[in-house]
Amino acid sequence: MNNFAPLKNIRVVLCETSHPGNIGAAARALKTMGLSQLYLVSPQRFPDPEAAWRASRADDVLAAAKVCDSLDEALAGAAFSVACSARSREVAVPEVTVREAAAQLIEVARTQAVAVVFGNETYGLTTAEVNKCRLIATIPANPRYSSLNVAAAVQVFAYELRMAAGGQVPRGEPRVMAGHEEVESFYAHLEQTMVETGFLNPEHPKKLMPRLRRLFARAQLEKEEVNILRGILKALGKPKNRD
Repeated sequence: MNNFAPLKNIRVVLCETSHPGNIGAAARALKTMGLSQLYLVSPQRFPDPEAAWRASRADDVLAAAKVCDSLDEALAGAAFSVACSARSREVAVPEVTVREAAAQLIEVARTQAVAVVFGNETYGLTTAEVNKCRLIATIPANPRYSSLNVAAAVQVFAYELRMAAGGQVPRGEPRVMAGHEEVESFYAHLEQTMVETGFLNPEHPKKLMPRLRRLFARAQLEKEEVNILRGILKALGKPKNRD
């Protein structure tokens, strides 16, 4: 079995990149580590000659880059996604190091598509964007100057992914993770049911949904588990028979 085969199932997503040179440098970073899927969410300048120049001989990765209008579009079909951020914040997903995240990504990528998400050079990822992912990963750095250039962060993450892929292949049946669309549909169904039953007041939601997202993110929901949970919600929404 080819240990590096999972790298073909990994997409790197850059959100609202402002400098085209960073897009080209990211494409080069991917190719050096054996990755090839680059997704761009609303880039400010692309295509652009500077992106092509910075890509060097990774112009094939750049040419195949997919431009998306939203993060949901970029994550469509992905069974597992990780947000990369240097900022510590209160979010609805567990936080791990880039090395831990890479190991989990490779495990899922052996059978399913996965994604790593990076934010804008100036303000990074929004909390809403982070919450659409299953984990948030940080790159250990100098606490007095922890902000990496986005292309440099992509290079570090790509290296960790390649190192994780080169490790021992786990035995046994792989987990079948629920896809991005399935998980987001479950959250929408859960919120709707809570509103209909009076458990959640949409005018004063407080932090209920982010906390529930954090709870289920820790569980790393499988496809069958999402089906079970949605079945329960559907049953709760049906009127009960009265004698």
